[in-house]
Amino acid sequence: MTLVPLVVAVPLLAAAVLAAFGHFAPSRLDNAVAIAVTAAVTVISTVLVFRSSDETIHYWFGGWRPRSGIAIGISFSVDPLVASIAALVGALATAALIVSWDYFAERVPPYFHVLVLVFVGAMVGFVLSSDLFNMFVFFELMSVPAYALTGYRIEQQSALQGAINFAVVNSIGAFMLLTGIGLLYGRTGALNLAQIGQVLSRGPADGLVIVAFTLICAGFLAKAGAIPFHFWLSDAYAVAPAPVCILFAGVMSDLGVHGVGRVYWDAFSGVFARHAAAVTGVFVAVGLATALFGALLAFVQAGLKRMLAFIVISHVGVFLAAIGLLDALGLAGATLLVVADGFAKGAVFCAVASLARRTGHTDELAAHGLGRQLPVTRVLFAVGGVALAVLPPLAILGGHAWLRATFVVTSALTGAAVLRAGARIFLGFGPKRDPLLVAPPRGEEAEVPPTPRAGALLWTPGVLLLAAGLAVAFAPGLAQRAADQAARAVDRPALAAETLHGVPAPPREAGGLSPVRYAYGAAAGLLAVSLAALGLYRRRIPGLVERPLDCLKLLHDGVVGDYVAWLTAGTAVLGVLFAFLLRDGP
Repeated sequence: MTLVPLVVAVPLLAAAVLAAFGHFAPSRLDNAVAIAVTAAVTVISTVLVFRSSDETIHYWFGGWRPRSGIAIGISFSVDPLVASIAALVGALATAALIVSWDYFAERVPPYFHVLVLVFVGAMVGFVLSSDLFNMFVFFELMSVPAYALTGYRIEQQSALQGAINFAVVNSIGAFMLLTGIGLLYGRTGALNLAQIGQVLSRGPADGLVIVAFTLICAGFLAKAGAIPFHFWLSDAYAVAPAPVCILFAGVMSDLGVHGVGRVYWDAFSGVFARHAAAVTGVFVAVGLATALFGALLAFVQAGLKRMLAFIVISHVGVFLAAIGLLDALGLAGATLLVVADGFAKGAVFCAVASLARRTGHTDELAAHGLGRQLPVTRVLFAVGGVALAVLPPLAILGGHAWLRATFVVTSALTGAAVLRAGARIFLGFGPKRDPLLVAPPRGEEAEVPPTPRAGALLWTPGVLLLAAGLAVAFAPGLAQRAADQAARAVDRPALAAETLHGVPAPPREAGGLSPVRYAYGAAAGLLAVSLAALGLYRRRIPGLVERPLDCLKLLHDGVVGDYVAWLTAGTAVLGVLFAFLLRDGP
């Protein structure tokens, strides 16, 4: 039990110490301390995965436990699913700090490590918190260092613009989230998610509840980068340093989807019980649109970091659709994929960091054939590309064949983009020019000067991350265990009784899982290889496809006012849909 607060307290305290004394110590010492702290977070979170396997751990700060079913304190609730995401945060942060040791040409200032540690503590706190306002606090604490890390190269105009776009859009999303929390507090008098769910389940799904749900979903989906809230994401990821992108791509955006799922199941699943099919329809539709949109734009990017940003968007759509199925199998599949896919995306970004440090390029066309002398990075990039194609269809654990088939196509496109780029860069295949691809804006590509000394510290973390991701995805019996844990997590009445009254929730078992899902993953991998070859050696793209792609490219103009307009329009559409589909009465 005492381990629970340590996963947040340790990185935040270490950040405070480094902020005070880091300037007096060598940069290598600051980095070593930060690596030790994030490794400790990983170990503690992994221990919590096993400690919570039989019973959810509810940690009440200051000993302020509920009285008569009323939560008067702040709590963390830990089960194996959320603890595994916390472990993912720690592992990716450790990898990012190890890569940064050899990545930056200049001395890394202490504030870099401080920002990373605060970022880690905030993300873990967000994942574990079962108090809605506390989730908002960690949401904001997570965002501030993320803005600063995006603009780390503040002397570059593109980095500053990406950080501003990130900050403006996510700050508006945070205001929406806070407004939704205020409405819920006014209605229920509670901030604990379980207590909110208990109060809401006694009344109708009226206008106030629907508006609050809309604003909370919009705030979290803005952080996740779901369509049409996604525009900031590619601008930010493209300019953030590659080590920072290991954390951004691997887990940060996925936490927005986690927030949607947790708030729905704990707070809104009771009041919307009659309308579960409608909620599923909206979430799955947004998820499918996000997955397809991100996959198409990833396939037409020449800049590797912007390409991977759109891959993140596409995979966020998969996670959202899986959670939107509103069953235990969907939650389990989404959580497993968040962890496995997060490791895989982190590994690919390690390969990008290695390539950038050795060649000075992260542009597929500019780096044509320059990676021939990087055999380990080549293999890491190729296997990572296949993993990005194979893993998303595995998130659908239930019998939704049409949904799996759709994600075979979208994930194959994302994997194909990486494999095509890898074939050009590391094997010299294909032409050096391609009119279909969007070149990265000027000043976005040259991040660090090339050096022949860059070596194992850049790619070794990637190898370990990729091995961990494949182990999570294909470990025998792990998906079934995750499904059983998810069955307990979606039982709102039992979870509320456990949280507020100390009544242990009974064990739950989900239905058996069919191994046919692996066939869909294999099909996505084969299709990705075929599409990569098509991307390298095609003669032309049909006009029916090329013209819509050109329109999609033009939408991402970097103008933050346009992005805010899309955020506003998306929230309005979401609100209208929920108003028509979920309302019970006046």
